[in-house]
Amino acid sequence: MNNENKPDARERMKLLGARNLSDHELIALALRTGTRGLPVMNLAARVVKALDGTTKDNAFDELSSLSGMGDSKAGVLVAALELGRRYSGAIHRKVHTARDVFPLVQHYADRNREHFICVSLNGAHEVIEIRVVSIGTLNRTIVHPREVFADPLCDRAAAIIVCHNHPSGQLEPSEEDICITRRLAEAGELLGIQLLDHLILSPRGGYYSFIESGCSIQNRTRPD
Repeated sequence: MNNENKPDARERMKLLGARNLSDHELIALALRTGTRGLPVMNLAARVVKALDGTTKDNAFDELSSLSGMGDSKAGVLVAALELGRRYSGAIHRKVHTARDVFPLVQHYADRNREHFICVSLNGAHEVIEIRVVSIGTLNRTIVHPREVFADPLCDRAAAIIVCHNHPSGQLEPSEEDICITRRLAEAGELLGIQLLDHLILSPRGGYYSFIESGCSIQNRTRPD
């Protein structure tokens, strides 16, 4: 078995705590071993990619179908994910600002492709669900309002906060980022689901908030 990466991850866990480990390291620790010809960190990378592209309801089937996984490893991970969901309190947590949301999505900051994430909120601004809407390229995420609002509509959400990562580490929004934010705000107004903020995440740490930075999310000022 290929276990060369495990001691490093365990040592980092002891020294830094689980909060400071990457998703790949946490999954590698849960998997414990890879397979012949597939080191555990490589298997963990496949798992992260699969999880980013599926829902919690389909996670077991998606993971068990991966080469090197099977029902046993998939079961361990799905159980760990559910325990994390129950004990972390992310679902039903009340959020008011970008500072409240950032801890719930910051683990997406180290992805090597842009991920667009939507946080559904109820009328009390409690988290209903956090989902990856789309996965783009190194420096671009293609997303359409219908994709962003499809699940919040099913959730009966009252508001959303959207986020995406910049693998380059640049926190300032691009013109495309500003454009899609304003399109989402306009679409949300028509659907009755308010866009509260848009966060940009950097692998170097920290975030950019449209609201905190005073960047308008509206296309224009509408008369009262």
